[in-house]
Amino acid sequence: MERLSDEELRRALPGLKGWELENGVLARTWTFADFAKAIHFVNQVAQAAETAGHHPDIDIRYNRVRLGLVTHDAGGITANDTSMASEINRLND
Repeated sequence: MERLSDEELRRALPGLKGWELENGVLARTWTFADFAKAIHFVNQVAQAAETAGHHPDIDIRYNRVRLGLVTHDAGGITANDTSMASEINRLND
């Protein structure tokens, strides 16, 4: 899998509601009503990620969940990352 060019990323971002570039990572943060709802979302993400074979970095802070996507082997963001971001958005948007 090859890293997306800056132009490809610029074109992809408008279609990835809530996601932004942060230090070379495609990232998004969600806020939930409580910890249980945040964990429920993380469990849904884990199942989708396992199916896709592409696993986000996950940071949980009580009711806030931050996900980061990057393909380390490619040295940056790839189509796998943008595809996973779209799939995660379908889980909660």
